[in-house]
Amino acid sequence: MRISRIPKSKEKLNGYKPVDLSLLDELIKKYKGKRGNLIPLLQGTQVIFGFLPKEAFTKLANETGLKLNELYGVATFYAQFRLHPVGKNIIRVCHGTACHVQNATAITDDLKDELNVKDGETTADGIFTLESVACLGCCSLAPVMMIGEETYGKLTGKSAVKTIKDIRRKETAKRNASLSSN
Repeated sequence: MRISRIPKSKEKLNGYKPVDLSLLDELIKKYKGKRGNLIPLLQGTQVIFGFLPKEAFTKLANETGLKLNELYGVATFYAQFRLHPVGKNIIRVCHGTACHVQNATAITDDLKDELNVKDGETTADGIFTLESVACLGCCSLAPVMMIGEETYGKLTGKSAVKTIKDIRRKETAKRNASLSSN
């Protein structure tokens, strides 16, 4: 299952804000002129911003001598790289064979409905990004999803949605508490 990783319009970026490209200066200094620097530069950029902003590609190309098309080619080839901001919690729903036969598609559909997003998109509040993945390696727990490092198995659509609602409730409470303390 392949998801589109290049947003089609700015409205899909859920409040994307311009980035401070000066944050890349140390990274570029560390890897400039070194062999095999392309992937470490992309990885470091993603660590800094949480994704690979379009403006960062231009800065990396201009300051390292790497070709812009090579940077994009590697970034779009490897699933580890993100070309748009993601939610605080990434929900990965397994669609491997064991999960598929246990109706993982229904779980994904229920989550899409609850979150009001498509596969690969982030919720408007920035709390969740939903992704379908080929395999999570937890076949004995099928169907399964992971949120961050936490694994949830033997799911139904209803139990998956309940998990999401619980996390959202906690995130909202945290957000409200931090707003009231300011």
